[in-house]
Amino acid sequence: MEKDLSAIRKEILEIDKQMAALFEQRMKLAAGVIDIKKELGLPVTDPEREKIVLQRAMDNVQDNDIKEYYKLLTAKMMELSRDYQNRLQFGMRVGYSGLPGAYAYITARKLYPSAQLIAFPDFESAYKACVDGVVESVALPMENSYAGDVGNVLDLAYTGELFINVMAEYKIEHYLLGVKGAQTSDIKKVISHPQALSQCGDFIRIHKLATEPSWNTAAGAKAVADRGDGTLAAIASKENAELYGLDILEKGINTSPVNTTRFAIFSRIQNKLPENERNHFFLIFTVRNECGALANVLNLIGAQGFNMSNLRSRPIKGAMWGHSFFAELDGDAESPEGKDLITQMKAICDRLIIAGNYKSVVL
Repeated sequence: MEKDLSAIRKEILEIDKQMAALFEQRMKLAAGVIDIKKELGLPVTDPEREKIVLQRAMDNVQDNDIKEYYKLLTAKMMELSRDYQNRLQFGMRVGYSGLPGAYAYITARKLYPSAQLIAFPDFESAYKACVDGVVESVALPMENSYAGDVGNVLDLAYTGELFINVMAEYKIEHYLLGVKGAQTSDIKKVISHPQALSQCGDFIRIHKLATEPSWNTAAGAKAVADRGDGTLAAIASKENAELYGLDILEKGINTSPVNTTRFAIFSRIQNKLPENERNHFFLIFTVRNECGALANVLNLIGAQGFNMSNLRSRPIKGAMWGHSFFAELDGDAESPEGKDLITQMKAICDRLIIAGNYKSVVL
């Protein structure tokens, strides 16, 4: 019976291989269709044509019990074709959390100047949009050099299914923005994201300002513009002054001059970068709750010659006193040494995720 099961699985794998080749061929033909539609000024979606394709798809299947499943498969393939055609016609779609002017927005614009940038209200919805194919990539903050980790994003990396394909460092300079004609001496309260408020703590204390948290720095700037109150100011990027019609009252008000946020660019597929561009990889792992378990992993990383540039931990939701560990290593996970390290780590870790093998850039 085991031999029969193995034979069936082998045959399924061979069929999957053939289907993958045919799917790739179908998508390339779909790309040709969009070129013709662009020439003729036709829309990407053609509901009547899709109905005909679905009916023909069902007619191609003899087994009545399987017909409905093949109809679902064909409908999904057409949905993916439309998605691919839209991408070819309108460009790459990159998601971020916040509003135009948010630091994630600025980062995404610098990395993908021709992409369509799509805003989402929080990290979770932006991440899920990439999982669901609404966007091809999503820019989310991982950590700030002054305020520390962004825990929610680390949790998404642990529980989700996306890969980090770029890690971008962006130097944050906070500005005090007020309504037209306002002066710094007029300001009684500042509005911004809690991380930004923390990063500007000294300025806030010196000027004895009240604080109001907002879900995003750009949202704080928009709130100041909408309220039109001369005693309110936002802490945000200088881009928000032009976007929301505000005056720059003070610049560089962050406590630390070394104030950098690292943004991870997540995607559904792990990019196959050239070997010389893969300079970091990101591992997420858990270990047994026993003496020396974590030390064994760290010793293994060092013994394999990898420098660990970053190590952090997060409590695992639903697991009493359980923690996941996030390690960023210099090097290439696809190198012989990287593959050997991962093989050995799998033997001693309860769970191991290769969350990204990427290029780290400074914007």
